[in-house]
Amino acid sequence: MRARRVRIVALLIAAATLAFASGCSSSGSSVASAGVEKPDLNVAVVPALDSAGFFVALYEGLFARAGLHVKFTPATSSDTVISAQVKGQYDITGGNYVSYLQAEAAHQANLDIFAEGSVMEPGTQGIYVMPDSPIKSLADLKGKTIAINAPKNILYLLVSSVLAEHGIAPSSVKFVTNFNFPEMPAALKAGKIDAAVLPEPFASAAEQADGAVPLVDLDQGATTSFPVEGYVVTKQWAEKYPRTLAAFDKALEEGQEIADSNRADVQQAFEDLPMKPVPLGVSKQIAAVMTLDDYPFSTSQVDTVDQVRLQRVVDVMQQFLGFQSAFNINSMLIGG
Repeated sequence: MRARRVRIVALLIAAATLAFASGCSSSGSSVASAGVEKPDLNVAVVPALDSAGFFVALYEGLFARAGLHVKFTPATSSDTVISAQVKGQYDITGGNYVSYLQAEAAHQANLDIFAEGSVMEPGTQGIYVMPDSPIKSLADLKGKTIAINAPKNILYLLVSSVLAEHGIAPSSVKFVTNFNFPEMPAALKAGKIDAAVLPEPFASAAEQADGAVPLVDLDQGATTSFPVEGYVVTKQWAEKYPRTLAAFDKALEEGQEIADSNRADVQQAFEDLPMKPVPLGVSKQIAAVMTLDDYPFSTSQVDTVDQVRLQRVVDVMQQFLGFQSAFNINSMLIGG
């Protein structure tokens, strides 16, 4: 538990420093800016409902209130932005834990998970097919192509777990990563892929706009209520910008709390997402029916990251991805 205690102390000290700096000025946004080392941030986040807390914080001005000017870049997957984050192109990224853990274990990055993003709920992640598809059951997926947004990531893990629990070898299906989430429904409809693994809101959009139908809900068995997304910085970045991280973390936690308790705010945030160059925002109709995740949050900055919950990710990765048996999740928490 040392990682938690060090994290708590570090963030509380940084937050206290930020609060002191804010109290020394008379103007709101300039006040908060004076307390952070880096007010302008490039943040890459996967634009799925797993990221609802971030988007609520962004569009409701919670980051701005903390003196942070956040430039949002849509990420296909955490896997696709890790190398850029290591190079300093992105300050903070949000995406699936699996890719982050893989990069850490392969010594491709030196990352800290400083906040949780989402825990899967029923209906939030599923395999979709077209209504006239010959695929009517999991067994029918053998030899077929399934689209996921990055190789061997969280979606691969969820699908592999469900297939294995139904006696189907994950190796019997063909996973493809040619399409990002907004492109998958059209590819499915055109017959370029046989099935697509879609999170919300892309799942509801595919159902309403393209007629896709759910084949199976991935919230079951070993991956029931599974932790999907988190937010990371490099350890070097955390050491260099502790007050900035504390400010971002606090605003994000406020966004997480709102997302977890106020559906209307989540709906509005996703309606506000940009529509170009690719459509990320959703219509009011889609926003009204999309299924929400669980969004962990802490109002005290204590135990923001649940080590026990994240250990589940490690355990399932070891089962289906041959992940390192000696990997210690504490190494990816601030102070670990």
